[in-house]
Amino acid sequence: MSTETLPFAPGEVEESEGRTDRAYLPLYKVIMWDDNVTTMEFVIRVLITLFGKEYSTAEKLMYEIHLQGAASVATMPLEQAEFKVEQVHRAAAMEEYPFTCTIELA
Repeated sequence: MSTETLPFAPGEVEESEGRTDRAYLPLYKVIMWDDNVTTMEFVIRVLITLFGKEYSTAEKLMYEIHLQGAASVATMPLEQAEFKVEQVHRAAAMEEYPFTCTIELA
């Protein structure tokens, strides 16, 4: 089973007595939002380069974003989700797009 389908990701938590136990960290969804300026090509390129999606998957997600107003494009631990959102926002700013991503608990 892939981590994307689980509501929690495996992680390690150190107990006060020095023991390390396996625990589960909560997962977060990365949501991409539609706007009237950002190109469809840019969204597809971001999904492929930053999220590792295949072209056909990226295209389907782009159309979902465009037609529904938003779409969940990935599920991951909080720190990774925050980093991905930062990467997307930086890429959008470089091309002067107002493209927006947010994070919500899965």
